[in-house]
Amino acid sequence: QLQLVESGGGLVPPGGSLRLSCAASGFTLDYYAIGWFRQAPGKEREGVSCINRSGDIADYADSVKGRFTISRDNAKNTVYLQMNSLKPEDTAIYYCAARRSYFCSWYSDHNYWGQGTQVTVSS
Repeated sequence: QLQLVESGGGLVPPGGSLRLSCAASGFTLDYYAIGWFRQAPGKEREGVSCINRSGDIADYADSVKGRFTISRDNAKNTVYLQMNSLKPEDTAIYYCAARRSYFCSWYSDHNYWGQGTQVTVSS
C-alpha cells in the first residue's frame, strides 16, 4: 500500500518545539519533492514548507520563516519539519504531500497525501 504517514504532533505551550515526521511506505521518496501543508479550523489549507527532490532547495511560508526547518533523509525515506518558537496561530492539522517532480509546489498537485497530525499550541 502506497502511503505517507505523519507523526510527531501534539500539545505544546507557546514558544515550544515539535518535530514532525513524514514517512513513506510502499514507494521511495527519492523521486519526489515534499510539501508540508496545514489546515486550521474554519480556514483553508495553506502551504507551510517544501523541499525539492534533491534536498538542496527549501522554501517556507512567510509566517514560519526563521522558526520552521524542513529536511529530508532519503535513506530513512522520511521528511521532517522542525518547528520552533511555536505560536497559538500555528495550531492546525499538518499534512505532508509527495509530488513526483524535482520541484516543489504550493498547490494541490501532489500524488500522495498523508492523513495529517494535529498540532495544538496552547498554554
